[in-house]
Amino acid sequence: MSIYARVEEVKVLGIETSCDETAAAVVEDGTRVISDVVNSQIDIHARYGGVVPEVAARSHIEVINAVIDEAVREAGGWDSIDAIAVTYAPGLIGSLMVGTLAARTLAITKNKPLYPVHHIESHIYANWLGSDVGVSNSVTQEAVAGVTTPASRTQEDATRNDALAPSSVLLGTDVAKPVFPVLALVVSGGHTQLILLRGHGDFEIIGTTRDDAVGEVFDKVAKMIGLPYPGGPSISKAALNGDRTRYKLPKAKLDTPYDFSFSGLKTAVLRAVQAEVGKDFTFPSSELPGLLSEAKRDDFAASFEKTAVDTLVDKLLLAYNAYQPGAVVIAGGVSANQYLRKQITERIPIRVDFPALKYCTDNGAMVASAGYFHTLRLAPTDPYNLEVTPHLKLT
Repeated sequence: MSIYARVEEVKVLGIETSCDETAAAVVEDGTRVISDVVNSQIDIHARYGGVVPEVAARSHIEVINAVIDEAVREAGGWDSIDAIAVTYAPGLIGSLMVGTLAARTLAITKNKPLYPVHHIESHIYANWLGSDVGVSNSVTQEAVAGVTTPASRTQEDATRNDALAPSSVLLGTDVAKPVFPVLALVVSGGHTQLILLRGHGDFEIIGTTRDDAVGEVFDKVAKMIGLPYPGGPSISKAALNGDRTRYKLPKAKLDTPYDFSFSGLKTAVLRAVQAEVGKDFTFPSSELPGLLSEAKRDDFAASFEKTAVDTLVDKLLLAYNAYQPGAVVIAGGVSANQYLRKQITERIPIRVDFPALKYCTDNGAMVASAGYFHTLRLAPTDPYNLEVTPHLKLT
């Protein structure tokens, strides 16, 4: 039951610290972003080739108060905040603890109701913030809206989006919201899932990865062929100059129709690179980048991206045909991939919603949006009793 006599003009502060982004945002009615502040740690973790959990937690501690204060200040101060939502699962335990401790403390000291939000759920609700919409190939480039990076984003985030230039599958963000039932493809560094939403809070996971998440494999393949972290944008940028048909890579065949597997693809790339440079399977992957020419690197990036994306779209189309949803939404960091957007738009016969690029990666606005819809049907959580759950499944 809602804690509000009316549901309009409810402003929720969302706090996100599940991995390596310290983020806070205020969203009104689950759809209108009032403020959005993100502190990225990409420059810190890039030197290690991936996120270091202990470093991430310490970095959150250093900036969490400033990030929240700025988001609240931009939204008009604490008197304008009606509730607090925070990511409590899943994620890195140290990172989650920083965000939830901040949210619990503020809920007590500011006397605000507190709503814990699942990270995957919040990624899906990024599509309620105003989405980029998949459209037919007949849309001209002149009709496509540009992509901008808000001032609250760091230079590293701007660099991350260099490979995400506008394409013929992007339109403006002032669009209608998804209609239930909704079929969601969640693709990120930690998750690859097909989820059916019959209504707010009514989730069914119909497919999931059996091993690596697709975003994780992008990172590992990028490292294998000598491209920088994060791997998704690096591979997409290199693939623009590569031949997607140069290397034949396998797609996993599973006995369940909507599940994914990417570990075999990752190994296939490794073996193909080793063979291409004249080495056997014992040759260490860390030494492969120095033996690859730029042209071969680009071809491997393009061939891998095609196979990974085809795998995702094949499963999505299969689920679409079986469930006939009212809307299809894409969520998670990999949803920024332009080749994925293009292939989904071409193959899925109805409108497809993609998060605006600034909401593909972790952010507080998506948490606030999900939190708003929690206020409409759930009682708030006691801030003295909230605990993090690093491995909690969505259902």
